[in-house]
Amino acid sequence: MTVLDQPRALTSWMEVLADPTRLRLLRLLERHELGVTDLCDIVQMPQSTVSRHLKLLAEGGWLQQRRRATANLYRMIVDDVAPAAKRLWTLSRDQVADSPMFRQDQLRLRRRLEQRKAGASAFFAGAAGQWDRIREEQYGSQFVFEAMLALLPSHWTVADLGCGTGQITAALAGHVSRVIGVDASEAMLRAARKRTTGHKNVTLRRDDLEAVGIEDSSCDAALIVLVLTYVADVPSVLSEAARILRHGGRLVVVDLLRHDREDFRRQMGQELRGFETTELVDLLKDTGLSHAGARHLTPEPNVKGPALVLATAEKSKAVA
Repeated sequence: MTVLDQPRALTSWMEVLADPTRLRLLRLLERHELGVTDLCDIVQMPQSTVSRHLKLLAEGGWLQQRRRATANLYRMIVDDVAPAAKRLWTLSRDQVADSPMFRQDQLRLRRRLEQRKAGASAFFAGAAGQWDRIREEQYGSQFVFEAMLALLPSHWTVADLGCGTGQITAALAGHVSRVIGVDASEAMLRAARKRTTGHKNVTLRRDDLEAVGIEDSSCDAALIVLVLTYVADVPSVLSEAARILRHGGRLVVVDLLRHDREDFRRQMGQELRGFETTELVDLLKDTGLSHAGARHLTPEPNVKGPALVLATAEKSKAVA
């Protein structure tokens, strides 16, 4: 490269790396060979958008591709990139490596790679690898959910805080002694009443979650599922959940992992863009609950929303 070529090359590299989507694609392709379908699933973008960015990256000398059956597989060119371009890429990658958007990509990438391994295992397992498909065709999948619910102690009282249309409330009703569903929306509660008709052990209440009308230490467990991103005062909601738990009772929280999708937050009418796992653990500990822990949930195939996080904690048993 001549001295005159260097500024033009630098400008070209900077243009490529200035686009967040191309940064995301290069980060994924730096260590893995992936097809367009893989990439669309991971970055949650349409094929036309992903293909356009891949074309620009390939024309800029950043990607290599090979044909496999009817699909093209892409991988970042690491060794043959100009040293200056490689330094610029490393700097760009490191600056955004800890952003929520890139962590969301890594979770979806992990799920996609696990699906590949599962496919290979099924091929070599022969007939045994067909069992899950055969079982679902013959018996469905709901029985798995029912079997896990049956593990719950039948004498429990469970609070479903932010019960919405009552899907979880109704599922629990057949397995525990009592379920208390609480929601601030009358429209949601109307749907919940319809869904739980016939369940005599279900009580539905219209209350703000910051001040639920449930007695102290009266519940064995409480659930807060996809609720906290909608409330302005998260500590108060968690404190109320802790208050109604008996000693030894358990709180389960499922909500969004922190993300960068402001458009999604506005579309869903949410107050917050999710939580870090450490953030949820600290919030639970601040309520006085113990054994607090949280982990990422693997995104399910074909879902369009951000990844989720599961957190649990317990109310310490009373000392005799």
